Amino acid sequence: MAGGVFLGLIVGVLPGLGGTAGLSLLLPFVFGMEPSHALAMMIGLQSVTATSDTFPSVLMGIPGTASSQATVMDGFPMSKQGQATRALSAAFSASLFGGLFGALVLTFTIFVAEPLILAMGFSEQMMLVVLALTMIGMLTGGNPLRGIATCWLGLMVGALGSAPASGVERLSFGTVYLVEPIKLVIVGLAMFAMPEIIDLLRRSRTISETGKLGAGWLQGLKDTCKNWWMVLRCSAIGTVVGALPGLGGSVVDWIAYSHVIQTTKDKHLYGTGDVRGVIAPESANNAKEGGALIPTLIFGIPGSGSMAILLGGFILIGIEPGVEMMTFNLHLVYLMVWSVALANVMGAGTCVILSSQIAKLTTIRYTLLAPFMFGLIFFAAFQATRDWGDLIALMILGTLGVYMKRFGWPRPALLIGFVLADKVESGVYQTVTVYGWSFLDRPIVLVLLALTLFSIYAAAKYKPNQPKLEHGGVHGPENKVPQLCFLLLLIGFAVLLFVDALEYQFLTSFYPQFVAVGGLIFMVPLLILALTKKEPSTVFQDEERGDYGQDIEAKSAEHYLFWLLGMLAGSAIFGFVIGSAAFIYIFVKVKAELSHLTSAICALAFFTFLALLSHFLTLFYPEGLLQLYFKLPWPLGPLV
Repeated sequence: MAGGVFLGLIVGVLPGLGGTAGLSLLLPFVFGMEPSHALAMMIGLQSVTATSDTFPSVLMGIPGTASSQATVMDGFPMSKQGQATRALSAAFSASLFGGLFGALVLTFTIFVAEPLILAMGFSEQMMLVVLALTMIGMLTGGNPLRGIATCWLGLMVGALGSAPASGVERLSFGTVYLVEPIKLVIVGLAMFAMPEIIDLLRRSRTISETGKLGAGWLQGLKDTCKNWWMVLRCSAIGTVVGALPGLGGSVVDWIAYSHVIQTTKDKHLYGTGDVRGVIAPESANNAKEGGALIPTLIFGIPGSGSMAILLGGFILIGIEPGVEMMTFNLHLVYLMVWSVALANVMGAGTCVILSSQIAKLTTIRYTLLAPFMFGLIFFAAFQATRDWGDLIALMILGTLGVYMKRFGWPRPALLIGFVLADKVESGVYQTVTVYGWSFLDRPIVLVLLALTLFSIYAAAKYKPNQPKLEHGGVHGPENKVPQLCFLLLLIGFAVLLFVDALEYQFLTSFYPQFVAVGGLIFMVPLLILALTKKEPSTVFQDEERGDYGQDIEAKSAEHYLFWLLGMLAGSAIFGFVIGSAAFIYIFVKVKAELSHLTSAICALAFFTFLALLSHFLTLFYPEGLLQLYFKLPWPLGPLV
């Protein structure tokens, strides 16, 4: 657990990663571990990411993760006023309380879980997944139609690979790699790590001038104690929001922030450096972790993107959430509860102790951190199956993630849809085989069906506020072409999936045809709206990106995607070890404008890191053309 906490703190401090990407990086290492050790490590990492992400939010004005966006609103102004220490102290103490509150709620939920999950047969489980999918569409993003369409896109990506019922390959494009479904770790890194790092690279400023903290630790703790009722309310909000599939960290901080503004009289102080604007979102975003574990452990339905990755970790260590976990592995459930509680205590204490040192990291330009993070991402992706297809899939899906972020498509919805794809497919087959149409006679099914219909109705009636496009409205109504091209590509993928399924038998073709038709039902209206509306409304918006007081570089996202293509090309020719080291050398030399010697030291440091990992963990790296024609010594060549 201590190891997981340490990694989680690092992941939270580095902008652009977050719990989802951090767990994705960790998955290759937990394979084969003893279950209790793996669970403690994963829960330790996940529990404290929302604590340490306060550092970049307060000190840099850049959200460390999606769940700390609202913290920027008052935390960064407090930092500029010389009250950074007070803001950090209030945030850490509020985060500690929120994390403990979430663990407490999770504990009491487990007591009533067993009779509930025992009443859930195949049909009930299928309807619960369908309800979760409709809720994701309603709760993620400003446009419910787009949210549901994104969810179906995740289901379509999950249709690639062999059909579970028949073993027949579907839409494999003639490659051996796509015989198996795409690995979750690759989807997680592609949706969250790559887009965030590329976005932050465009803010190519020094994060902080001095990197020093002043006094105010005691004052921040007093602020939290003084506002104890607000902390309790926001912790409860965080737990409830975390338990709702599809919400999670992307909105929980804003819901809590909006709540305190609505319930206080001096509203004009928020956004100018009010400590309450730090306490509210920080108590909510830590409490959400305990709430998100409730549907994950009891029903196997992830409450957030990071919980979707956690489910993948369960599979790697041989644990099935639901009835089996609540009956035969209850000790592991309580291990996770205690890990949530203890990890929050350990994380908050560590952040306080190391604050002065961590603050010095803010003097480092992001152009120095990004190439190392790219190297780590590609390294972790390759460990999924140790095939070159892992890196190609990461690049393709990562590009998709970049444009989803650019046009405001909710990436957590795709990840959750991808994770639930197997449950949807198997649930439909099992329900039809066991019950037929008689499954509609079951009481719980009828209740879930009614909730599903209500969810769809509420999504249809939902009228969000019209947001203003930022950064000059680059993709506003005067330039719809990039948006339309993106949507047409998604529609083309749905059509291709449907046409490919026509040649298969029912057991193989039913699911891809079902999700392809569903995707078209939700995507085509989006296309019509985009073509007919003069204003972009919420059909396209960059909802996840804010200015946060930073300058945006003139370089486009495509500029950095070409850099990554160059890294892949170098790895294909010289092998990953040489290619990634060369990428780091050239990147920091050109983008960070370092000397040749300093750039070479950076490349050598990453080269040494890869060599040590290969030696101690017996890891393999992608080989290039050079290794095929020349026998090179380790670690430049194959591990013998």
